[in-house]
Formats: sequence, structure tokens, C-alpha cells
Amino acid sequence: MTAPDTRCDVLVVGSGGAGMSAAVAAREQGASVIIITKAALGASNTGRAQGGIQAALGPEDSTEAHFEDTLAAGHDDGDPVLVRTLVEGGPGAIEWLASIGVPFTRDGDELRVIRCGGARRPRLLQAGERTGAEMVRALRAAVRTSGARVRESTALMSLVPVAGGWRATTLAKDGSHSEVMATTVLLAAGGGMGGEAARIGVKSTNHSDATPEVLEMALALGATGRDLDSWQRHPTGAIWPPGLGGYALPETTRSYGATLHAASGEQFVDELAPRDVVADAIIRTVEEGRGAPAPDGTMGVWLDTTAIDRVNGAGFTADRLAYVHNRYLTQGVDITKERVLVHPVLHYRNGGLVIDEHGHTTLDGLYAAGEITGGVHGTNRLMGNSLLDTVVFGRIAGAAAAREALS
Repeated sequence: MTAPDTRCDVLVVGSGGAGMSAAVAAREQGASVIIITKAALGASNTGRAQGGIQAALGPEDSTEAHFEDTLAAGHDDGDPVLVRTLVEGGPGAIEWLASIGVPFTRDGDELRVIRCGGARRPRLLQAGERTGAEMVRALRAAVRTSGARVRESTALMSLVPVAGGWRATTLAKDGSHSEVMATTVLLAAGGGMGGEAARIGVKSTNHSDATPEVLEMALALGATGRDLDSWQRHPTGAIWPPGLGGYALPETTRSYGATLHAASGEQFVDELAPRDVVADAIIRTVEEGRGAPAPDGTMGVWLDTTAIDRVNGAGFTADRLAYVHNRYLTQGVDITKERVLVHPVLHYRNGGLVIDEHGHTTLDGLYAAGEITGGVHGTNRLMGNSLLDTVVFGRIAGAAAAREALS
């Protein structure tokens, strides 16, 4: 017989933005919840997101414009129902995040919104420069006070449908195995970009624990996937100094005026085009022999970060981009005085498990949210929509999984 502490209404696998949002939402419905996570609660790609979160809150913006921008950036490959759900949930997601303690940056009494690549309107909200980290901090506290049970350093080893729900076998860091019986399961374990980067030998912005075994497990069970070979590259991955390998300068550097140049000094792309357009232009420039070499021979292009202060005034970079500025300073580079070399790096899995607007996969009792899913972003993601995805679909899927479990 399974011990009482290994039974729950909803089992959440993963503890990034989607998993933690889902757990809190499921608890709000009255469900018992267990979260299992390979590392510490909140240790995820969510916390690495610097740029911000999109939501149509600006005076000249609308959810319809956000919808159209998201579909267009994704090459019209996104599921319109999911895209509509994402953007219409944006304002409420920001309100909820603020209510649990995310300190969104304001200019006076108004939320600061800036324009980012692929967006026609200023729509990007920030909590300083570390929006993802601030979200993780607030969500972690919300999970801890929600009553959800958390099993850290615990990996999902197998998932089997059984009468009345699911049986999950887990492996703790100390080598012990245990089973969890759950009525419904919600997968929020990310897309596994870190594992893919390691497999093909390229740099990635993802942490080393971002591996695809949970996605592969669901597919092996018969869940339908889509766009599984669609990957997003972040255009401005640092290639020098070596200590910054895999770090991506946030898109806000270009929003604030940084420009991209070939070795000759030529600008070759609209810096605020969608990410895939900018990344492809950089790769093409290098392949055509117009790139600039780092001291170790690695080829990239110049990102002229010195333009930011020229456009906005002295001290702007140190104020608005303090984290980026300081990170480079630790490597001996002052981005207000020197250009930096960049090249695209692997960043995000666009595809994943097929879900409906409630986060339900194609398998009974199995839900999913966040980067492990497909269809929300099409085959190219609009910057800032990933954090929104984790909250909107995390909360929707968590609530739906709880309602099914309790029905």
C-alpha cells in the first residue's frame, strides 16, 4: 500500500515558473499537491530570464496587437486558440504576479513598458534586470505558503497510467526510490535545451539540468508532440571573453540602442526584428566571411553597446543594464566603452507536447505547461512571451488538473 504522504490529487513535475504557478493554482482549488524537482525549488531557466515579460498593458497597446505579433513572429505556426489564451491572460498574469510580490519597475506611478524585437508596441515589463529571478523568488514563497509538498533533488524515473490516475517512480539524490500515486499529473519540466546543446556540442543559455527526459517519457507514453525539431537561438550570445561563454546579452540592450555590425562596420539587420531574423542575419554574415574574430579565432559580429549611452545619455547603461554592465566588468570589459562580440546560441525549444486551452495533453489525466509544450509560440518565440507562458498556462493547467482530480 502507498503511504499517505506519497498520495496526492495533483503531481507537478518541475519547479520553474510553470510548475510553481501550477502548484499554487491547484492548491487554490483545494487539491493536495506534490511537486518533484531535480534540483532546488525554483532552480530553472525561469530564473535566468533577464529581459522581461510581455503583456498588453500600454495605453496604445491591445491584446489583439499582441496576438497578431505573436502569430507573426511564430511564422503563423502557433495554435490560434493557445495564442489567444496566452495574450488575453497577460494583464491578469501581471496583476497576480504583482500581488505575490514581483516588484515590476515603474516610472513614477506607471509601469514601465518598452518595445522589444518583433513587437509593434511597447509591451515588455521588467522587474529590474532580473525579471525571471524576481518571479522565482515570489513564486517560491507562494509555493511554500500554499501547503504544496515539495520534494527537491528528486527526479522522475517513470510514469505509468493506473486505475484512478498515475503511478510515478522517483529517484532522490541519496539514491532512494519511491512511488507517488496521483489522480492527475502536470508536466512542467521544460524543453531540455541544455541536454540538446550538450549532445550536439554547441553553447546554450540553459542550465545543465535542463534535459529532455520528461518530454521524451510523455511522448513514449503516447502523448502527441508538435514542432519537436524547432529550436530558437538567442541572437546575442557572448563569445568573448571566455568566462562569458553561453551568456546571452538581453534583448533590452538592442531595445535601448545597441546596434549590430559586421567587421567592416556595416549594419546588416534591423536589431528589433524577431529573434530568428536577427540570429539568421548574424549567422549569414559570419558564413559570408564578414564576421569579426575573437582573440581565440571564434567568429562573431560586433554588438555596439557603447551606442546605448550615446543615445540615452551618460550613465544610462550603468543604471538600466547594471547586471550586464557588471558581469562584463568582472571579465575586464566595460561595455560603455567597448563593443562586444556576439554569435547566436541555443536558447529555447519552440515545440513540445500538444495541449488544449486548459493545458490538457492528448492523454487522459495528463497536463502540461511551459516550455515542455508546443503550439503557444509557433516555430519562433516572441521575446518576453516565455515568462508569460509559464504563468498563464501554469495557472490554467494547475487549476484544470485540480478540478479533474477533485471531480
